[in-house]
Amino acid sequence: MRIWAIANQKGGVGKTTSSLCLARCMADLDHRVLLIDLDPHGSLTRAFGVPTEPPPKGTYDLFNGDSVESVATTTSHACIDLLAAQPAMATLERRSATQPGLGLALLRALQGAAGRYDYALLDCPPTLGLLLVNALAACDRLIVPTQTDPLALHGLEGMLRTAAMVERSRSRPLVRQILPTLFDRRTRSCLETLEHLRTYPGVGVCPSPIPMDTRLRDAAALATHRHLGGRGVSAYRDALQWLLETAPAEQEAA
Repeated sequence: MRIWAIANQKGGVGKTTSSLCLARCMADLDHRVLLIDLDPHGSLTRAFGVPTEPPPKGTYDLFNGDSVESVATTTSHACIDLLAAQPAMATLERRSATQPGLGLALLRALQGAAGRYDYALLDCPPTLGLLLVNALAACDRLIVPTQTDPLALHGLEGMLRTAAMVERSRSRPLVRQILPTLFDRRTRSCLETLEHLRTYPGVGVCPSPIPMDTRLRDAAALATHRHLGGRGVSAYRDALQWLLETAPAEQEAA
């Protein structure tokens, strides 16, 4: 099972949308996908219509030693399972102060599910803390959705610094790739930002940026509709193809 973390230390750049669209595109290729909602706000979980009361089983339970198999939820897509976000995830930061080993809880849980899925996609919170550190410790590659706007560069640079910090404590390198999002080729700032993204050393940049597309704003439709269309989804298909083509670099790092 390959594990991809979808993360950025800035909100509103398309992390959940990217997680959803990449998972749907993977499922169209008959890959078995586990989507993991690591954001306590639970946008990914809400997109799939998971009831909040009573609280569902999900991601928090992995930190109590439960297996992926026992808490994963099936979705309307035969190839996609979901680990739902839970309100109790907000308490994990406090627990980590007195409970050693929580930083590797996600990695241990996913190792136990290695034969069930081809890919696990981790939809990460936009803040540096235990949940993001767990994702970076567990993943084979980090995909950073980055809005093609100059102000978004600060979140990207913070994310790359965090990745470098976590990489030093891992036993293997961490592949880092940028997925440009919310791209509008009509604006000079988007074009200049896209060119700037390509200057970061040692970081791959998807050659097909994800364009502005109003159809990408409806997360519930992305999660539940049988057939997806539009230029945004088409761009995600191209992005997935690029990610799969760069898999040899990931395999060397694993």
